Amino acid sequence: MSTASVSVRPGTVLADLLPASRVRDIALVAGGAALTGLAAQIAVPVPGSPVPVTGQTFAALLVGTALGARLGFLSLAVYALAGAAGVPWFANGTSGAFGASFGYVLGMLLAATVVGALARRGADRSVLRTAGAMALGSALIYAVGVPYLALSTGMSFGAAVAAGLTPFLIGDALKAVLAMGLLPAAWKLAGRS
Repeated sequence: MSTASVSVRPGTVLADLLPASRVRDIALVAGGAALTGLAAQIAVPVPGSPVPVTGQTFAALLVGTALGARLGFLSLAVYALAGAAGVPWFANGTSGAFGASFGYVLGMLLAATVVGALARRGADRSVLRTAGAMALGSALIYAVGVPYLALSTGMSFGAAVAAGLTPFLIGDALKAVLAMGLLPAAWKLAGRS
């Protein structure tokens, strides 16, 4: 076991602590997509909503934060494209591009990119900054997901907010609290490895 300290330069995300290579990038992108697909299988139905509570959004935000904007986007793009093409790894083992919750998947692409860019600026290094990044990422997911839900189901925008945003706020707060502990702790651990 080494007692050497990791030198962390500004603009670094957790993925950068691994030696850079094309193989590393491919593995991280595939791993992030697979993690998101696995987390999507943790799904709890919400009465009155076609959208379940899942671990998918949490995974997407962690992937973006840990991999940075470029690799985070690519990872979520692989997840979205593979699911749209028929890989059954959206919530509850579903797939396809026209389901009521596909807008949330598209929102995750945007969110992973933005939180990844923020992580490059240190947004994952402290509890408060992580909370802000997670809140912004969640808001971006809803900004795409809720209108898509309304359009795909014929719901009014107000009904889509009631069915596709409001029931999820407490869960999102809990996911943010978890991220607020995990990400800064990972950096502290990396600094001591």
